[in-house]
Amino acid sequence: MERMADETGTAGKPSYEQARDELADVVKRLEAGGLTLEESLALWERGEKLAAICEEWLEGARARLAAAMAQPEEGDAPAPF
Repeated sequence: MERMADETGTAGKPSYEQARDELADVVKRLEAGGLTLEESLALWERGEKLAAICEEWLEGARARLAAAMAQPEEGDAPAPF
């Protein structure tokens, strides 16, 4: 059975909102400049991970929406064609 995460995410994975907010912070810090090369690379890598987490959440949401839309609701008549 698939286990769904709540709004706070799971043990090792932040929620979509947490990842999105942290990613926005990473971008702001990188755009502000003044970091060493090592700091910039570390932030870039963290941003890539956060972007992947956000994409994973969004893909899951798309799949759930597609599945929900594919199931006819009770009382719905089949399409006439």
